Amino acid sequence: MLKSEKIKFLAIDLGADLCGIASVDKFSAAPEGFRPTDVYSKCKSVVVFLKKMPPEVILAENPVPYSHTADLLYAALDQIGLKLCAELERLNIHTVPVPTDVPYLYYDADNKHGMGIISMRHAAYNAGLGILGRNTLLINKEFGNIVYIGAVLIETEVEPDPVVTDFSCPPNCKLCLDACPVKALDGKTVNQKLCREFSYIQHPRGWDIYTCNACRKVCPWRNGIR
Repeated sequence: MLKSEKIKFLAIDLGADLCGIASVDKFSAAPEGFRPTDVYSKCKSVVVFLKKMPPEVILAENPVPYSHTADLLYAALDQIGLKLCAELERLNIHTVPVPTDVPYLYYDADNKHGMGIISMRHAAYNAGLGILGRNTLLINKEFGNIVYIGAVLIETEVEPDPVVTDFSCPPNCKLCLDACPVKALDGKTVNQKLCREFSYIQHPRGWDIYTCNACRKVCPWRNGIR
């Protein structure tokens, strides 16, 4: 079995802040059509990696820096995934990169509900990179919830990382739920229609602007557990 440390070293050397490995068995609860093996039938392991947003960006009063930084992080993670695929192919490991954000196929226009080809936050959870908070976001113990996620599917079985069990959201904390201006959060899921209609605007020149990040901002573990 290929050592997971080698893959993690490659991902971090290419620019990731953290990397973990998940076995495809961990995705058995995912909806049919959205499991790694539905995307790539040869998949045996999922390599998941993170990049953190600079901590002060989320506090900027103008929404443009947050939107711009998010777009840059998505692009950077896609580039890391592509380069990681090339490095692994040199080791005779076949790979398929997963889009960090778009494109994806499933979209319910009436409810403005989209689903990536696999759930990146669940992939990161399965790879031991954090927990899923009540705001539905991944929370990493070191970097908090302002992390963005990339992934690569590989045909080789690699030693997986255990899921995180040594921390959780603070007991009875509902700051993110209470802070949501449109009450799109219930502690388990997010109503994407409510969230998207309030949190995104399209500029007349065509670009998207994220106008709300309240659920990230109020989290006591936004920047990790100190």
